[in-house]
Amino acid sequence: MSSQDLIQARVCFSSGQHARVLTAAGECDAHLSGALEYAAESTAGLPATGDYVLARPIDAVTVLIEQLLPRRTKLSRRAAGTRREEQVLAANVDLAFLLCGLDGDFNPRRIERYLAVAHEGGVEPVIVLNKADACPDRDERLAATRAIAGDAIVLMISALTGEGCDALIQLLAPGLTAVLLGSSGAGKSTLLNRITGSEMHSTAAVRKHDSRGRHTTTHRELIPLPTGAALIDTPGLREIQLWAGESSIAAVFDDIALLATRCRFADCTHTSEPACAVRDAIDPARLNSFHKLQREAARHTDPRPEKARWRAIHKAQKQFHKLRGR
Repeated sequence: MSSQDLIQARVCFSSGQHARVLTAAGECDAHLSGALEYAAESTAGLPATGDYVLARPIDAVTVLIEQLLPRRTKLSRRAAGTRREEQVLAANVDLAFLLCGLDGDFNPRRIERYLAVAHEGGVEPVIVLNKADACPDRDERLAATRAIAGDAIVLMISALTGEGCDALIQLLAPGLTAVLLGSSGAGKSTLLNRITGSEMHSTAAVRKHDSRGRHTTTHRELIPLPTGAALIDTPGLREIQLWAGESSIAAVFDDIALLATRCRFADCTHTSEPACAVRDAIDPARLNSFHKLQREAARHTDPRPEKARWRAIHKAQKQFHKLRGR
């Protein structure tokens, strides 16, 4: 077969060397070519859910993925563990539905983190406050969310009763891809069932003491919708370590950036400097979140702290072996 025999496909599920893709003929199994795996500098260079690829048909139900096409947008986090490595959660996404339950799951600081991830990936964020039917102080929480949302759309819904879901569904225009992001128990599976009008995904009650879920979704999956849009469902995120630069943090905290122009010092850190215009005007919890995300972004963009840590480790190892040899 020549390169002309390659077909374009879209990854709807990816797990290591195995994937499933959508082609013009339908869904089929896919495997990665050895050349593609060898050329990838990290796991971020391998196909993720939502990616477009060029594949070689093997038989009627199997293809071999030969090439990963350039990503238009992506949502990434730093991979779990100690390695400095990017994990792509979803690729070629237009909207990110940032789902947050209005029960014990409600956390403005987590929403700020999700917003930074969306800005970094070039994806338009939509904050979705779910479980409006179970929240007695919904108006206060809506106001608190709008105060940190910036230009992002904020929707209050109940995936269980259907309240507010029509406004969300109207955003799923033909040809558009959206992704559901949120912690376990936020109601992603219930919302997906509401959008599709079916019980295609199982749901489970959250724990009473902390409103955390039981991970009814176990993998990322792209689902074509009857409207012609596509929706990527994701497992609940226990944590989302930033894979983002300082410009994305600034975009989320634009109120702090505006106030900072009035500080006495141009390099004011808004911690202890005199005549700081930020400290007294911003909610301390939000300012602490800003500083925390800034530190994470600095570690992402500046490899020097990581290199210094390894230099210290190697130096300690040499000293240990030197003393041991006495």
